[in-house]
Amino acid sequence: MPLECRGAGCNASLVAGATEAVGREPRRTANDARLELRNWGEDLVWHPLAIVDAHSVADVVAIVNDGERYPSPVRALGSRHSTTPAGEANGGTNVHMRGMGRILEIGEDTVRAEAGALYIDVAKELQKRNLQFHVNVELGNLTIGSAACCATKEASLPGEYAQVSSYCVAMTLVTANGSVLEISEESDPELMQAARSSYGMLGIVVEATFRVRPLQAMKVEHRVFTLDEFVEALPRLAEEQQSIMLYLFLHVDRVVTELRRYTGAETQAATRPTHSLWKLRNVMWKSSSPAVGYLLERHVHSQRLRYAVLDRFNRNVAVRALGLLSAANTIPTDQMIRYPEQPDWKRYTFSIWAFPEERYTETLREYFAWAKDYYRTHGWRVNLPHVGYRIEQDQQALFSYTWGGRVLTIDPVATGKPGWREYLSAYNEFCAAHGGSPLLNQTWGLKAQHLRGAFGSRVDRFELIRVRLDPDDRFLNGYFRELLQPGGTS
Repeated sequence: MPLECRGAGCNASLVAGATEAVGREPRRTANDARLELRNWGEDLVWHPLAIVDAHSVADVVAIVNDGERYPSPVRALGSRHSTTPAGEANGGTNVHMRGMGRILEIGEDTVRAEAGALYIDVAKELQKRNLQFHVNVELGNLTIGSAACCATKEASLPGEYAQVSSYCVAMTLVTANGSVLEISEESDPELMQAARSSYGMLGIVVEATFRVRPLQAMKVEHRVFTLDEFVEALPRLAEEQQSIMLYLFLHVDRVVTELRRYTGAETQAATRPTHSLWKLRNVMWKSSSPAVGYLLERHVHSQRLRYAVLDRFNRNVAVRALGLLSAANTIPTDQMIRYPEQPDWKRYTFSIWAFPEERYTETLREYFAWAKDYYRTHGWRVNLPHVGYRIEQDQQALFSYTWGGRVLTIDPVATGKPGWREYLSAYNEFCAAHGGSPLLNQTWGLKAQHLRGAFGSRVDRFELIRVRLDPDDRFLNGYFRELLQPGGTS
């Protein structure tokens, strides 16, 4: 039996009158009259003219319709974990969506929720009913609205997509003219394909429905390789019918694979699951490695000594610890991490490009060499392990980075120390030259030529749909305006 709307305000109409929040005075900086917002990692800053909290569909309609009080561009915000300016609204309006966080309905194979609900909260409710998302992405703070229309990354399990939006079967948008538009993969598959990677440019997502499945038992193991061993082993690993995530330790020549597969159990009720594996893995990824990287950068001024200590830590602690983590029966939702609402000193940032599987080992070898050469030339290197994911071909979203076939990714991760952006600018050129595909919300420093080089005519296909729904650019910010420009020469 479906679970109907619950929680505070549950009995109110979803399209009730606009709340007080719409009329609140926006927050301003202490030094001047400008408003200021930052992303979660606090490495991006922008200055909207209005910041408003939405608590209902009517709130969002009122905001979109009042261009004088809430100027363009209007950009919705979830947990602000994007590493690009996807949510910036310089001179415009940011709408905080977390006030719309209700789970509206849980059915046998779908869940419907408001855009501000956290993915991890919805996952835990599904778990109580022996259900799960198809994609249990690491970032639990992902909001349902972002999950519906933005790119995500996760290793594909056999027979499944790994991008969360691919399992979004319906969504409700407030469009540029203030109307409420309901779309689904049945009613308009072409529009849904565009909406799944629209990044809020077709309208503000206020509600989304995702396909779910019975909760499964999952086996997890980690294996440690040298780079040469991994290159030789990858074809065999790919045939083992399990997902492949990578931890890349460039400067100690190690690759750790995280392998997952469902064991076939219908639910977790058959046996007692193991929770400790994901707790240990997530603590290492969320806290331990970033803490070591940050403390060494801050307190060890000798570069040679700093990175000697870091390499010893990676070789003797991180690699060995990961290699010991295995369990036959875990819960998929335990993979998710609930990051703090406000970042602390252990925060980290990242970027990502995806490469065709058939050329990946060659690209990876070249990248190892390129990154080491960059360190020799510039005296700068990342201070956390890289990661990577093997992801199945997926054409459910127009800007899918696996449109042409299966890919693996190379994702540098760092504490955001000085020199990070210069490194990413060079990394972007390496990746573009090697046939990579980026994520518009997670690949910093993208240029229009990168976008068109990766997605080609799909950029123009998206633009035709966007202009039809938003002819006056109500939702188009400066970042996307530059990326989508004709010719791609920025």
